[in-house]
Amino acid sequence: MLPTPDTSHVPFSRVYEPSEDSYLLLDTLSAPAETAFLHARFQGHPPLVLEVGTGSGVVIAFVVAQAAHLFGRRDILAAGVDVNPFACRATNDTVRKAQVDHPGTHAPCWLGADVGDLAAPLPPGKVDILLFNPPYVPSEALPSLPPDAAAPSDLAGLAYSLSNLTDRTPSFDGDSYLLALSYAGGRDGMETTSRLVESLPDILSARGCAYILLCAQNKPDDVKARVGRLGPSWRALTVGESGNKAGWEKLQVIRISKDNVRDRRES
Repeated sequence: MLPTPDTSHVPFSRVYEPSEDSYLLLDTLSAPAETAFLHARFQGHPPLVLEVGTGSGVVIAFVVAQAAHLFGRRDILAAGVDVNPFACRATNDTVRKAQVDHPGTHAPCWLGADVGDLAAPLPPGKVDILLFNPPYVPSEALPSLPPDAAAPSDLAGLAYSLSNLTDRTPSFDGDSYLLALSYAGGRDGMETTSRLVESLPDILSARGCAYILLCAQNKPDDVKARVGRLGPSWRALTVGESGNKAGWEKLQVIRISKDNVRDRRES
């Protein structure tokens, strides 16, 4: 089993704490079937990995630290986006610690975590591997996005320093709002995920794929059908499942890609 990145420095009163959903993503990405897929698909020029909604940074830090195992190469590019500026800061720290803890295996090129909505900080068609543990819990409404998340930047902006983000005075309401951004998914828990799925043709590169985590109330079969409507070569395949319940829902990870070669496991 590959080690989980250290997140002991993360302020969990303001940033989503790694849980079963986070660990399911790690297990899925490191499973033999997925590493074989990633090794075969991402030969040639270095792939760009983007995690949307990084939270503590445990997932993207795992990818950076274990690049040699996951991709068969270390020269990947990696970046993160979150609407919560404290999550961006935590992610940068988590990745840096993971790089120090895993010399010789980690990806040397971490572009940074940026404040933004979905993949807005990146130019269209540049993402090779997209990772998304979305706010998937059904809720009456979505919390409004912070003002900083609405302003997209260019690729170079991913490397900017977050040192100018000063800590606001902690408050119960403020911290509750920041955490709600990480879990409240609106109707069927799918409002944010639906926006991302519809945007995948613009976000992903020609060889790109997306790993998205869903719970049962997100209606995964409906999500797969929606992916199929993006075009005849788009497919969605369940590549990871939780054997237990995360609170009240079983979880699964689907891999979405555009490919003319059909996989026998596809459903």
